[in-house]
Amino acid sequence: MKPASNHVGPMLTDLYEITMASAYFRSGKHNDRAVFDLFFRKNPFGGEFTVAAGIAEILAFVENFRYSGSDIAFLEKTLPRWSPEFGKWLRQIDCSEVRIHAVPEGSLVFPRVPLIRVEGPLGICQLLESTLLNLIGYPSLVATNAARLKLAAGSKRVVEFGLRRAQGPDGGLSASRYAYLGGLDGTSNVLAGQMFGIPLAGTQAHAYVSAFSDLDEITYGTLADTDGRERDFVGLVMKYRDRLGYGNTNNGELASFITYAQAFPSGFLALVDTYDTLGSGVPNFLCVAFALLELGYKPKGIRLDSGDLAHLSKRSRRMFKDAEKRTGIYFERLTIVASNEINEATLYSLNLQGHEIDLFGIGTHLVTCQSQPSLGVVYKLVEINGRPRIKLSEDSSKVTIPGRKKACRLIGRKGYPVADLMLGEDEPLPQAGRRVLCCHPYDRAKRSWVTPADVVPLHELIWDGKLVGEPASLDDARRRVGEQIGSLREDHKRPLNPTPYKVSLSENLFEFMQKLWMESAVVREIS
Repeated sequence: MKPASNHVGPMLTDLYEITMASAYFRSGKHNDRAVFDLFFRKNPFGGEFTVAAGIAEILAFVENFRYSGSDIAFLEKTLPRWSPEFGKWLRQIDCSEVRIHAVPEGSLVFPRVPLIRVEGPLGICQLLESTLLNLIGYPSLVATNAARLKLAAGSKRVVEFGLRRAQGPDGGLSASRYAYLGGLDGTSNVLAGQMFGIPLAGTQAHAYVSAFSDLDEITYGTLADTDGRERDFVGLVMKYRDRLGYGNTNNGELASFITYAQAFPSGFLALVDTYDTLGSGVPNFLCVAFALLELGYKPKGIRLDSGDLAHLSKRSRRMFKDAEKRTGIYFERLTIVASNEINEATLYSLNLQGHEIDLFGIGTHLVTCQSQPSLGVVYKLVEINGRPRIKLSEDSSKVTIPGRKKACRLIGRKGYPVADLMLGEDEPLPQAGRRVLCCHPYDRAKRSWVTPADVVPLHELIWDGKLVGEPASLDDARRRVGEQIGSLREDHKRPLNPTPYKVSLSENLFEFMQKLWMESAVVREIS
């Protein structure tokens, strides 16, 4: 396995990870046995679920975790108080003593439940932190954003168009990969298609349309029909132009459509808003589309990239139907694609207005996650040498849940998940049909009895000094997203004020956490 980016390796980290590892080494603690949890505290985008993504990249990272001679040489020049012994230690370490448990890629996850648990020598686990957070945070954010956009689009297809707006080449590639994992139907990013097998989609740009000024710029007027016979394609287009009465459209635009159709007769989808969507773009498209149909080809449709998308899509669809009635020639359903700064709110607004759009191309708001640019994943030490550790805070929601834990999902009698329950590693999982007490992590008064119809463990061992099993394929993870979102109650998925999903502790873990909290808190003296 290799990481998707050549930049992913032990040097893709924050300096303080290496200085801490150096300090651990000097103090003799680098081989202490540590347990870290990687999790987040709040679902993104005001929602109530998050899609776990980036697990396969984590496996590729730990499998290839090595410091090279040039890495050591750079660190020797960079770190204060360099120790040759520390450099020798760095040169020989790998992840053969590390164990990682994780939720399966594409799982729905909720606040405070670890996405991954990392166990191993303290120094090595510390060196993994920044890279693991990077490999999990953005992919999970994009996958969640994509899943929400797909929910908002309903039955309509959604394609990622964000490469040109993404944060650099690695951001663009990651966005394409994890938008597809989150449920989108394809990407315009050719490299992502090549590397990950994602279906590719694309139309044409305004530059192509505006590159033509008049019909005399068409260099040849023929197009072979589906039987291979050369036909007067321009003449056919003009025949339908006269028949439909579309003589007052932009000739340069019509020339661009004709030449594009000659290049891609089986994939003709025209951008129609360069000059006048309803007065020129759609009429010119129809003239070319009828000519293609006569030659045996199936034109695809149009793209709208500006204006009132609901209104224009409905008017365009009516123009298609009117032209069919006037000619007596009928298309298979023509596709209307819409782009232009579409976000989740736009999709819900279009649904309320009613529209005739079949496919949405979403770029900026998907890949940049403009409404929330970071998931806020954290990596916290929860155990050292078998002793559970806790981090306290004046904000109780930032108090960590100590110790090595496991988690399960409790499924209600109607088949929906009703709560995620965290337990101590040595506690037995709840049993189906037997009620279990679920405690709020921080509020003693908030408790619930749950009698699950099914109990699903959330984590699996994916790395035990070497790869355990096979990582999920992109398509498998994508299917898991769809299945788990489909199993979630509708009130957890609604865009506005969704019902909070319960994340709980077992009674034993809650009591232990409270005890350790009291033992660790400093008692202030007031005078």
